[in-house]
Amino acid sequence: MEISQIIPHIEVLIFASEKPLSSLDIVELINNTFGFLEERIMLDQVESALEGIREKYDSEFYPFEVKQSGGGWQFLTKPSFHPTIAQLNGDKFLKRLSNAALETLAIIAYKQPITKGEIEAIRGVNSDYSIQKLLEKELVLISGRNENMPGKPLVYSTSKNFMDYFGINSPADLPKIREVLAEQIVEGTIINPSDFTDLPVAETLELDEVDAMIKEDVSEVTVNEDGELIINVDEEKKEDEDTEQTPE
Repeated sequence: MEISQIIPHIEVLIFASEKPLSSLDIVELINNTFGFLEERIMLDQVESALEGIREKYDSEFYPFEVKQSGGGWQFLTKPSFHPTIAQLNGDKFLKRLSNAALETLAIIAYKQPITKGEIEAIRGVNSDYSIQKLLEKELVLISGRNENMPGKPLVYSTSKNFMDYFGINSPADLPKIREVLAEQIVEGTIINPSDFTDLPVAETLELDEVDAMIKEDVSEVTVNEDGELIINVDEEKKEDEDTEQTPE
């Protein structure tokens, strides 16, 4: 069977499914549909068809796309139409996770499988409530027990709903922590003389004082009752340096 013949069937399966369909799910469903054929559809044929479908709906003509999310293929509206469809769903689209829940969820996502004790060791606070809320929202699940720890505590992992909620196909799609930190540029705080007084700096700072700030060791900077900037130079250190520079 030609790929062009199975494309409509793949589209309708993805559209009608209540859950994301993996490529293997689609292969099985298509073969069940055309079970009377001797030549069965193969995985590479379905994947080629899916690539063609994905490219088709990437066009600006369509307000939705076919995307891998939550462990399978789905029809999803494009992000630019979120404000429009949010009107139909009211508070559902406005609900957000608390900071505590997000912290806990991020730890589970990057450290899974992980125990409650390990989560609390990282956060430094009790996490019972946050974990319970994440379980209720089905964003995390209990994936077993840690057999190597005393008491064999429960371990937590992210669920398919987590992937669907954040629009990713697997935990491997999460941004690398190193990449996130690389985007955060830490800059030093620049302190200007004007930060110490409400008066214009030109009225409180003479040229020789500027030279002192640049050339000498400033031990203290204060502002007097009149709003004038007072610069104190470390005279002892200055005398030591002068002595060192004086030829014998």
